[in-house]
Amino acid sequence: MSSLHSSQYDVVIIGAGASGLLCASTAAKKGRRVLVLERANKVGKKILMSGGGRCNFTNQFVEAENFLSQNPHFCKAALKRYSQWDFISMVERYEVHYEQRRHHQLFCRDSAKDILNMLLTECHQAGVDIKTHCEIEQITALEHKGHSDKHQHQDDRCRYQVNYLHDKTHFKQTCQSLVIATGALSIPSLGGSGIGYDIAQQFGLTVTPRQAGLVPFMFSDDLKPVCEQLSGLALEVTVTCNKQSFTENMLFTHRGLSGPVMLQVSNYWQAGDTLEIDLLPNLDAGHWLVESKQQHPKNLLKTILNHRLAKPLVTELQARWWSDKAQSSLAAFTDKQLIAIGQQLNQWQVKPSATEGYRTAEVTLGGIDTDGISSKTMEAKQQAGLYFIGEVLDVTGHLGGFNFQWAWSSGYSAGLFV
Repeated sequence: MSSLHSSQYDVVIIGAGASGLLCASTAAKKGRRVLVLERANKVGKKILMSGGGRCNFTNQFVEAENFLSQNPHFCKAALKRYSQWDFISMVERYEVHYEQRRHHQLFCRDSAKDILNMLLTECHQAGVDIKTHCEIEQITALEHKGHSDKHQHQDDRCRYQVNYLHDKTHFKQTCQSLVIATGALSIPSLGGSGIGYDIAQQFGLTVTPRQAGLVPFMFSDDLKPVCEQLSGLALEVTVTCNKQSFTENMLFTHRGLSGPVMLQVSNYWQAGDTLEIDLLPNLDAGHWLVESKQQHPKNLLKTILNHRLAKPLVTELQARWWSDKAQSSLAAFTDKQLIAIGQQLNQWQVKPSATEGYRTAEVTLGGIDTDGISSKTMEAKQQAGLYFIGEVLDVTGHLGGFNFQWAWSSGYSAGLFV
């Protein structure tokens, strides 16, 4: 097919996810002509599936400490420029019903569609053009390398040409500002890909090592059949790995361990690391068992534990830790034995074989090295007019609405300057 030149745009944004859509409406409101190119068949797929279809769109308490990056200070400027309160005020302006859940997480009451429709309305009203089914074929920097003396909005030179395929037709689109909002490697079924890293490397930016984040764990040892047996069982635990601890629900699955607490701690886990699980948070289990022996000497250990833990779990633990005394009363245990079992309950050591990987990961850890990016504008320091926002950067939030807030904050910041 022949190449067609599209109409004139000031800004091209690659990716119609959370960061791309907010960037688009922000730029268009400032009078920029904006085109958004999306690879998937529809926009905002990750928004729609997030939070079980209710979209955990931000958190009431957002701090730099909620994010992982090789430069922990990088996220501060954008989070300050466009805070959770700015996004909440837009949500309220659109009368989207929302609720606060545990740990100050904010979710839609009805549907994640409310957030996506709000963003699309903002884009539509500002005159943004959005195209889906677009495959990026080539990006070329036009001759103007350096920054102009003029402010970028008065500098009408085209800096980039984007060649893309849309509906079996090849298009060429020039623009002054090019924004990469492609997301990352997580959940490829929703359009995740590594193209953003390829573009960064094409223009000399460094990409840090990447791995799946906010992702469940798998086991290949004798814990695997236990997880299968207990699949569907959830309980609140504290999990520690590499000096990071989280207290949340843990879920046994056919493949291993999941639930919010495991997703959180997965961001700090490296292959070969051990996880420490406290099955009875805020309780000295050894001390409690010794007390229980004094008060109920005739009871089985299993009977006492059933008061605090699910019976199927206690049955599995008994098989692992005191199978030889399964039918013995508490009186038959020495205090030392009970303290040792209590210690195992408070510090159960498990060693995952792997995570489930990008297929189910909510985020990608690592990404484009922020040393090469302006924290104020999201522009590449050595490449005028090229911007990177959202998950493609080496900024990863904890579970709880922080990754969406980073998308909003970085998208808005770039939108002011493109």
